[in-house]
Amino acid sequence: MRIATTIFLTDETIAPVPLARALEERGFAGLYLPEHTHIPAVRASPYPPGGDLPREYGRTLDPFVALGQAAAVTERLALGTGITLIAQHDPIDLAKQIATLDHLSGGRFTLGIGYGWNKEEAADHGVPWGRRRDLGRDRLALMRALWAPEPTAYAGEFGSVPASLAHPKPVQKPRGPLTGPRTLIGGAAGPKLFENIARDADGWLPIGGRGLTEAVPTLRAAWAEAGRDPGHLQVVPYAVRPDAGKFRHFADLGVEEVVLQLPPAGETEVLRALDAFAAFL
Repeated sequence: MRIATTIFLTDETIAPVPLARALEERGFAGLYLPEHTHIPAVRASPYPPGGDLPREYGRTLDPFVALGQAAAVTERLALGTGITLIAQHDPIDLAKQIATLDHLSGGRFTLGIGYGWNKEEAADHGVPWGRRRDLGRDRLALMRALWAPEPTAYAGEFGSVPASLAHPKPVQKPRGPLTGPRTLIGGAAGPKLFENIARDADGWLPIGGRGLTEAVPTLRAAWAEAGRDPGHLQVVPYAVRPDAGKFRHFADLGVEEVVLQLPPAGETEVLRALDAFAAFL
């Protein structure tokens, strides 16, 4: 099983370069970074786990800039977002950022996408909250038109692009209905999410990994109904606290990659956590 990591990198934590080097030196599979452009100081949206919003949410580094630094000092480390708030981006700009990072890293990028929880943050980006999933799907389809091998037009409900010259292309090759880098969709289990995954993604990025015994067979059924190859579905439990029992359970479910949560801390504490996690490699 591949063991990757995620962390809220901020202006107060370990920097991307020493973290990426430490991950590759120890044999970890990858680094995934979350995204928040800003957190409005006054908001009605509750923090999903409950309680006060942790300090790091309002201080996150831009994931693409940070992953670019990580790519430059590593050769094997996989790089990903967990998650990109896709509805909050201009899709033409985002397509260029993603293709550039995948190109410069030699095809090491995974696009983890999600739809967010913070209504106020999304509103500042002009996102209609009730349509954010539809908007996100439209954004992804437009980006895939730009990533297509030949100039390809796209006309959607929320955006369009004419057949265009758009390079570099992502290194990763088209597979079935998908074009562009490996794509995982985050979110809570449910019919609509599983329909979106089966239609638009390589797999699911569930937070924490609870409830997978019931959810994974349901997702596999939606995947098969969409005509996808059952061997190609990827389930990647995300922000997991390591435990040998969890890893055995995940393996029984066919999970091949897990993403462990690092503390949003300085270099000494993060490296100490990595050394503890290395026992599971």
